[in-house]
Amino acid sequence: MKSHITLLASLGASFSSMASYTITSGDGTDITDVILKKRSAHCRDYVGQYTATARDINERLTKNAYLTISVDGDKCSFQSNAIPNHAYNDGDRSFPNQVTAQNQKFQVTTNPKFAPSPTPISLRTDNAVFLNGVKVDLLAAGCYGVGNGKIGCFNMDQKWRYDPAATYSDFKTDSHNAHAQPDGTYHYHATPNALFVNNNSQVSPVIGFAADGFPIYGPYFQNNSLIREAKSSYQLKKGVRPSGSGNPGGQYDGTYRDDYVFVSGSGDLDECNGMTLNGQYGYYVTSGYPYVINCFKGTPDPSFNKASPGHHSHERPGPRRKPGRKGPPPPPRGSQWN
Repeated sequence: MKSHITLLASLGASFSSMASYTITSGDGTDITDVILKKRSAHCRDYVGQYTATARDINERLTKNAYLTISVDGDKCSFQSNAIPNHAYNDGDRSFPNQVTAQNQKFQVTTNPKFAPSPTPISLRTDNAVFLNGVKVDLLAAGCYGVGNGKIGCFNMDQKWRYDPAATYSDFKTDSHNAHAQPDGTYHYHATPNALFVNNNSQVSPVIGFAADGFPIYGPYFQNNSLIREAKSSYQLKKGVRPSGSGNPGGQYDGTYRDDYVFVSGSGDLDECNGMTLNGQYGYYVTSGYPYVINCFKGTPDPSFNKASPGHHSHERPGPRRKPGRKGPPPPPRGSQWN
């Protein structure tokens, strides 16, 4: 029994024909610049059809976003054109790759369960989908000493992988910690700043679902009588990195993922950046590494598998600076999405 509103059904298309299908309908609830606040951990509670208008600041373009969330059997489906519901590309320079509409579909189980052991995130699997239809793809295919440092590092055992969200990594993300892949897919590398109130005035909502079906919350949770920010248990190493062949040397400063170490009990969250609260496990966005998730407590759905491990690279065709133009701060908060 299907419980959903889908653009595919209205056009007589099937999910098997997705490759040639483009979402163009403007019907649905407008979620432009919304602030999420619902806290339901069940993906079926977000079923609906949504639209938004998003401004590409540096390219001076306006694009329409489309998202359909549906339930089919024991899975929730998220089908979107991967355009965000907020302004983007607002840095000092335009993204090396221009954002273009996609046709992506992710599915998550409606009944997530812990697997016998965690599954590390990797270049072969997208990590999550947020409730604006944009995916989370945390890792970069860039490592110290491999090619130009931005592409070509597909061996997950390779040390000194760059952290795209780090200050010194120079991956040209916008104020939402996102940018575009070579095929134009907009995706997040860290905190999606436009989706929730980022202070302790309220408990954070669910902002999306990881590939294993567990919910992803914003950073703030109720701790006894206090609302406070969830703290990661990953700590920046002290001292200097090894130098010599294959090692970057220099101070541990967060440029590389290997600059961090998990210290159990040093924060609120486990090795995957999640915790169980009031009987519900979920991942929590953190202001520092690993930002969203670092492994899957459950079993990732195959729909998050990438076509090839090289999909997430960051080859640069050259700077596309807009002379005399600076990116603005994050867009003003819009209406609340119940």
